[in-house]
Amino acid sequence: MAIKQKLGPKMFFRLKPVKMLIALKAGPKYATIIAKETDCTYSHTVKLLDLFKEYDLVGFEKKGRIKIVKLTEFGDDVAKGLDSILAKLGRMKDKV
Repeated sequence: MAIKQKLGPKMFFRLKPVKMLIALKAGPKYATIIAKETDCTYSHTVKLLDLFKEYDLVGFEKKGRIKIVKLTEFGDDVAKGLDSILAKLGRMKDKV
């Protein structure tokens, strides 16, 4: 039982940032929506999104007082890859 808990996504990734990128695959969203979907605080979400911007994974579009977050082309490729890896790790967990 202890071995099963160690395997999977937690062994390879920090889950909140991965969930954020995958959540953005569905399309542009507000930071508040991303925070709710990933069960993360707003401040932590904004901090990670700023870091994602530095790595050219996301871009911001300002509409009035609100910033909309969307994946860049590079970010979309990364999100698709992470989603694929998580699916494979999920299958690995079932085999153990």
